[in-house]
Amino acid sequence: MSDIRVTTVAADQRADHSVTTGTRAWQLFTDAPEVIAARVGGDLKDLSYELVDGDEVEPVAIDSADGLSIVRHSTAHVLAQAVQDLFPEAKLGIGPPIENGFYYDFDVAEPFKPEDLGRLETRMRKIIKDNQRFSRRVTTDDDARAELADEPYKLELIGLKGQDAAEGASVEVGAGELTIYDNLDRNGEVAWKDLCRGPHVPTTKRIPAFKLMRSAAAYWRGSEKNPQLQRIYGTAWDSKEALDAHLHRLEEAERRDHRKLGRDLDLFSFPETIGPGLPVFHPKGGVLKRVMEDYVRQRHIEEGFLYVGTPHIAKEDLYYTSGHLPYFADGMFPALDSDGIKYRLKAMNCPMHNEIFRSRGRSYRELPLRFFEFGTVYRDEKSGVLQGLTRVRMITQDDSHSYVAKEQAPAEIRHLLDFVLGLLRDFGLDDFYLELSTRDETGDRKDKFIGSDEQWAEATQVLRDVCEETGLELVPDPGGAAFYGPKVSVQARDAIGRTWQMSTIQYDFAQPDRFGLEYQAADGSRQRPVMIHSAKFGSIERFFGVLVEHYAGAFPPWLAPVQVTAIPIAERHDDYLNEVAAAMRAAGIRVEVDTSDDRMQKKIRTAQLQKVPFMVIAGDSDVEAGAVSFRYRDGRQDNGVPIEEAVRRIAEAVAQRVQV
Repeated sequence: MSDIRVTTVAADQRADHSVTTGTRAWQLFTDAPEVIAARVGGDLKDLSYELVDGDEVEPVAIDSADGLSIVRHSTAHVLAQAVQDLFPEAKLGIGPPIENGFYYDFDVAEPFKPEDLGRLETRMRKIIKDNQRFSRRVTTDDDARAELADEPYKLELIGLKGQDAAEGASVEVGAGELTIYDNLDRNGEVAWKDLCRGPHVPTTKRIPAFKLMRSAAAYWRGSEKNPQLQRIYGTAWDSKEALDAHLHRLEEAERRDHRKLGRDLDLFSFPETIGPGLPVFHPKGGVLKRVMEDYVRQRHIEEGFLYVGTPHIAKEDLYYTSGHLPYFADGMFPALDSDGIKYRLKAMNCPMHNEIFRSRGRSYRELPLRFFEFGTVYRDEKSGVLQGLTRVRMITQDDSHSYVAKEQAPAEIRHLLDFVLGLLRDFGLDDFYLELSTRDETGDRKDKFIGSDEQWAEATQVLRDVCEETGLELVPDPGGAAFYGPKVSVQARDAIGRTWQMSTIQYDFAQPDRFGLEYQAADGSRQRPVMIHSAKFGSIERFFGVLVEHYAGAFPPWLAPVQVTAIPIAERHDDYLNEVAAAMRAAGIRVEVDTSDDRMQKKIRTAQLQKVPFMVIAGDSDVEAGAVSFRYRDGRQDNGVPIEEAVRRIAEAVAQRVQV
């Protein structure tokens, strides 16, 4: 056999190798058991891939993003094999890896039951223990149709080869050669097979840890016109420890679910009679929302913004001028007709702020000119994507627009970014990175964005430079820009490490031109301003939901709807604690007195379940001494605390925004 030259690339280190023809990728990594696949010339390959001269080979470790995706895809195959072992009439759909897991769709006579998942897990463990080998082979369309004649959905995918057939279908077929993966038993016999592009782990035994999570209905290829299949979701990880950690995160996320806590803490609801995605805030939720609004209103004033107000609807022509109807029509509600004039619910506040800017002549001396409002906008979100407060149809934005001379743009963006990061830290979110969203530069996608190449390049560079000055991680988001310019978004991690998109800052060179905005420069010429959009909360509803989950409903005292619950030991102590509560209210403290018929321990338990930061408890000795027993949310308690001291403690905790 002749020698061939290949190069391994790992951790920025390159090594050249001389190997014989027929050498497989796995032979380069015999001393690296963590390697489960290879990247060759940029493409992922099985370790059984036969090397050719000039290949550059990069190892793929099991705990890498690519490695986990391969493990999850392979586990989906094991699931499908187990389903057809236990349900022989089941027909196969698709089974792609997804974030943190995988799924596989099946056409079965009856929906899967919870006990079926346990049986399937048992069968999957046996398949994994059998150490079946994933074996890739190239086939033709006709041969694949003959082999898979009993699999109607696979036959349909073969006919759609190279097309965007369905979510996840790229794991089945692509534009290139058609392949089938056989699962070979210890005797080399085919135990099961599936149409698949791969790659896969070498053998089933290389799947370290998995769990089936749930089943649900799903339409084939995502269309309601197609048959409804049964989808099984699962998760798979590089170790049992990683799986356990993931399951713990899921349990913690469920405990923190803002939709459940919203009900339990009586914060908000979504009445069916009002409509999906349209929340109402109850009194306690209204308190938290007002505290948020009061804070951000004051901060905007301190940062030089001018408060304005605009209507909820406007003539349709306004949104043609702004570009929203040509470029954002799918996100807007249909037109309203009044006396033959078409109106639209506003989806953005910026067009109306533009009208305020051009309501009179402007001078360079006014710039930066900063407008701000709590503007409620409406987005025609599809019901399937609505998600509690984090994805709604009514969005209240702490929306601002800065009108600046072009040379002022970097300083204004720097000012806004400092404002945003300070706000997030004040609300207890201090772990974040930045994401820079640019336009899609490929093909006809560029037509979905306003402006010239030069304008986009300049605006993007300004944002990039300011972001890099912060020293924070900057992640690219190609294609994620608004139609009128690039944006930077702050991605904040909550208490359990989940990432949420929060504040946004956007550079807009298009709308000032479309509205004909001008200011008089120092030399007397008329100049076009640049418009900088910014939303600090992003949306109050979304930020509210994130805060509920971040704190698991146990808000710091300054945010808590009820800061103190006063608990009398007996009914005769009610009047005393009402006087204590009056003193606290005079100090601006939100307090409730529990005068219910419940016993004291039940009242304490109720306050704990409502996650109230402080309790003050009074009995005969407290009344006599002019004191209270001061109890913290974590169970600590100080007895005999004078009323003045109790008020001082609470007021200081609120003022300092401490967590208790």
